[in-house]
This record gives sequence, C-alpha cells and structure tokens, in this order.
Amino acid sequence: MPLLLVRHAQALSRSTWPGDDRERSLSERGRKQAQGLAELLSEFKPARVLSSPYVRCVETVVPTATALGVQVEPVEVLAEGSGSGAVQLVRSLAGDDVILCSHGDIIPEVLFALASEERVDVGRNPRHEKASVWVLEARKGKFVKAKYLRPPS
Repeated sequence: MPLLLVRHAQALSRSTWPGDDRERSLSERGRKQAQGLAELLSEFKPARVLSSPYVRCVETVVPTATALGVQVEPVEVLAEGSGSGAVQLVRSLAGDDVILCSHGDIIPEVLFALASEERVDVGRNPRHEKASVWVLEARKGKFVKAKYLRPPS
C-alpha cells in the first residue's frame, strides 16, 4: 500500500502575509488544487491523513479527509524545518495507507534520504511543485519505488 507524500497547495504570498506564517492559508488557486487533490488521492483509499499543523497544509488535505470520512491529524514533525523528524515518521509508516502533507523543505529531504539510504529512484533532482504528490511504495518495511504525480490542473 502506498504512502502519499503531498506538498501543500498554492498559499497566499508569504511576503505580503501580515500574520504568523503558520496561519497563512491557501489562495483561490490553492483551494482549487486541494479539490483536485481530493479526487486524485481518494482513489488510493488511504486510512489516515496526517498533516503539518500549518494552516495551508491542513487546508490542502481537508477535502480529501472529508471525502474519505476521516479527520486530518496534525503532526508537528511535518512542519517546516523538521526534516529529520519527518524522515523518521515516513520510515515508520512504510507500507501504511496514509497521506502526509508537508512543505517544500521537507519533501526533498525525505526523498533524498530514501534515495541515499534505501536506493529508491527519485531522479537526480526530484520535483516537488505545490500540490504535487509522491507515491511511495514499500515492501517489508522498506521503500522500493517512488512515482511523481503532477499537481492537478
């Protein structure tokens, strides 16, 4: 069963956001991306949806969680700057049907760790566009395959 590693959808501009960055929400485009992700991710039928507690991440996966009838579980190690904790979390969930939503600094760190330590082919410069998904397949507790899914249009 795949683990789905999602980068949050397009958010409001960081440079013009007046408040705490953790509270920055999705833009109109990001809300549309989140709806598109719900259609795509629901097909995998994940049992759980975990997310960085940042508003933009939670908002990215709420439509999917709603469609699946589950709650979004905020997880601090998926927040910005929590790379090694996120890598450990991903490894601990190898083989689980789960969605993890995180940030642009976390996604490549996880992918590079899987590439270097488990020899998962993620390409030379793994993509991680906003609202994109990495489908990570595991066997016997080890990741063996990764597939990149472009953001919904």
